[in-house]
Amino acid sequence: MSFKIGDYVYVLDEALSGKIIKIVGSEIYIEDEDSFELTFSPSEIVKKEDDSLKRQVFSSKSLNQVLSEKALDKHRSVPKVKPKKRFMPTMEVDLHLHQLVKSEKHLSSYDKKIIQLDTAKHKLEFAMQKKIQKIVFIHGVGKGTLKLELEYLFKRYNNLKYYDADYKKYGQGATEVYIYQNIKPHD
Repeated sequence: MSFKIGDYVYVLDEALSGKIIKIVGSEIYIEDEDSFELTFSPSEIVKKEDDSLKRQVFSSKSLNQVLSEKALDKHRSVPKVKPKKRFMPTMEVDLHLHQLVKSEKHLSSYDKKIIQLDTAKHKLEFAMQKKIQKIVFIHGVGKGTLKLELEYLFKRYNNLKYYDADYKKYGQGATEVYIYQNIKPHD
């Protein structure tokens, strides 16, 4: 299935929809009705009025049924966000070690990494508790091991999506996390 900028799409398995604003490689960026930019792979979305999909996957009745269930879920699970809260600033967490401890002199590299990961986990859970939807973890470029460990941490939660943060603002050394507020994390 081919997508192009301007297509209106539904996200499979989530109560989200939006318009495609850019396509980079195999990632498709959509803007939802709250002006949030989200990234998905082509297998995670369907076009709003794609007749080939109707013929291949669904009968028109089952497609309409799926879309109506999606609309019901959307109204049931997504609370109305007041304009003040919708544009709350993104929470930033700097994981550079000199920002987290007074002295790193007597710490092993393992201890340093544990301090950084514990900080990330606590800040992530704080954001979930306070219903903060976006967090940027500034981890730096380095050898990339902290970034890999953060991705492993993020994969343990089913209520978030992570991607490279805004290059213009953070360069390559930051990861942005978007938290879906109505899904509970798993252990």
